[in-house]
Amino acid sequence: MSEIRLLDAVTIGQIAAGEVIERPVSVVKELVENAVDAGAQRVVVSVESGGLELVEVADDGVGIPPEQLQLAARRHATSKLEKAGDLHRVATLGFRGEGLASIAAVSELELMSRTADASIGSRVIAQGEHVSAAEPVAAPAGTRAYARHLFAQLPVRREYMRSPSAEFSRISTFLSTFALAYPRVTFSLRHDGKDVWTMPKTDDPNERLAMVFGRDTARALLPLVQTDRTLGGDLQGFVSAPGFDRPDRRLQLLFVNGRLVRGTALAGAWSGGYSGYTMLGRQPYGVLFLELPPETVDANVHPTKSEIRFRYGAQVTDAVRRTIAASLRAHAAQRLTEHVSPTGDGAILSAMPESTEVSAPLFEAPSASDDLAEPRLRVVGQIHRTFILATDGEAVLLIDQHAAHERIAYEMIVARAENGAPSEPLLVPHVIELDAGQSEALAQMLGSLAEGGLEIEPFGEGVYRIVATPAGYGARAFDFAGFLDDVSDEPKQRGARERIWASLACHSVTVAGERLELEEMMTLVHRLQKCRNPMHCPHGRPTMVRLGHEEIARLFKR
Repeated sequence: MSEIRLLDAVTIGQIAAGEVIERPVSVVKELVENAVDAGAQRVVVSVESGGLELVEVADDGVGIPPEQLQLAARRHATSKLEKAGDLHRVATLGFRGEGLASIAAVSELELMSRTADASIGSRVIAQGEHVSAAEPVAAPAGTRAYARHLFAQLPVRREYMRSPSAEFSRISTFLSTFALAYPRVTFSLRHDGKDVWTMPKTDDPNERLAMVFGRDTARALLPLVQTDRTLGGDLQGFVSAPGFDRPDRRLQLLFVNGRLVRGTALAGAWSGGYSGYTMLGRQPYGVLFLELPPETVDANVHPTKSEIRFRYGAQVTDAVRRTIAASLRAHAAQRLTEHVSPTGDGAILSAMPESTEVSAPLFEAPSASDDLAEPRLRVVGQIHRTFILATDGEAVLLIDQHAAHERIAYEMIVARAENGAPSEPLLVPHVIELDAGQSEALAQMLGSLAEGGLEIEPFGEGVYRIVATPAGYGARAFDFAGFLDDVSDEPKQRGARERIWASLACHSVTVAGERLELEEMMTLVHRLQKCRNPMHCPHGRPTMVRLGHEEIARLFKR
């Protein structure tokens, strides 16, 4: 074993820099965050060769006095903290005192700065652990930082970088995303001497949303509805409307106290809020701006400051989930009105006899207390025994009978479970036979099934019996093998009970190809409009589609 020794300052600096400065975009991030902390109203980023040869960030912030400029480039020198206790209530983006020193460890760093009350600025050059003395220089108010020849002394790291265009793309993506949280700051980006884009300060968040998400994608973003008062802070933002989604989470953006952090910090809130609104395997997108008391957020988690910890993580996640879900429900109600009652009077069904008897397709027949409005939407019939066709004289409404009935059944099961009656014993247990693979899968899910209100007992080798079902479900026969496959194979984007309830609803209701009587179709449409999310089945598929007269006219080349 070699002798234990203290590392020299240069080696220590390069080790620390390896954690903070991963590629050119890391340099941009550190310098831009410093500019915003300095109160800048305009930030200009200029890069050459994707940032490998030069990263320049100029701002019009408060500037750095000459006597402090040399110290600013030293390791662990910061104006953001005074004592260890300040780490528990960080209110700025930077605070570690490592950013500038880490940049100097992997490049040649030049700093020029002038305060507003000074007639002349000052400049220092830092490389490695050496920082030159401050010298006077003509400079505008604010600070300019130049990082040249990034990783020139680290050939392995330099070779690891991708092409200049790819590195520049990372910089552009970060800067435009970061600008979402600071609409009153103008951001500009230049590459190899050419102006690429400028985002002027604005009071309209849609302008910046279009820059990050694209104009067509940004049009599908919904503002959050402020309903939850348990957060202890403030939550604003925009989330994608149901039906607009992506295959990954990369555009689930999150800012906490102005800090851009990895969106996975609230991945559970996104999944829970969109439960039943998006198809499995697809991910919503949007941006959340979360403001919390600094003492409830731990930003001192990772050298890059891109990860955080919440003091009350479960409560924050649950509050964000409820806010997203409430916003989607409000949007669903609005869309229902637009689909079935564009005039806003809320009437969607032709009159129906109070004593209508409905058989298997629905849990219950409508009661005399069901308040049906004046006729506007008339159910016409079925198409291919799969879709219900209706019209109000202005448009055609196509309703997927299986998806609609699945939504009705799911919400009825959930409502009765929430009211304290999660399951009902069966007078005659339902016996099922399974093969070895199915038996093993079922044995692993018995506990979760019981939580969902479906109680199943072993009844011999490969034989089970259902002894209780969710309240209101009854002894209705269903495809148990299909249900078992659905629950076991479904991606775990929802809780066990919700997945079970959704699968129970899916495998026990009207299916495509099943003939419905007119009264049954009318009852189904009537009950659908009373659901919390009438626009989507529990698995995220749409329940209805509206074809307006303009779309129909285009089909006829009119």
